[in-house]
Amino acid sequence: MMVAMISYQRLNRIFPYKGDTVIGNDVWLGYESTIMPGITIGDGAIVASKSVVTQDVPPYSIVGGNPAKVFKHRFEPHVVDKLLAIAWWDWSAEKITENLKAITQ
Repeated sequence: MMVAMISYQRLNRIFPYKGDTVIGNDVWLGYESTIMPGITIGDGAIVASKSVVTQDVPPYSIVGGNPAKVFKHRFEPHVVDKLLAIAWWDWSAEKITENLKAITQ
């Protein structure tokens, strides 16, 4: 049996490191969506089913297609800024429960 050995340097030339792939908080990834290496999906973003994401996705945007493009924003920019500032996903369960009425409106 023959086993091929390949050096890290050669492997890195063939498959260059693209950086970490980062999925934000409160992100919805559609069925069979593909996120390429090194991409960042912003908080609150929605990726449509079967999309191929090749570029970073802004927070609270909706993307779809191959390659995925932004085709809608979930909220006005000033609302996105407020949501990012309060970072509700870092709240305790108690704080979420206390603010449930405001969150679900």
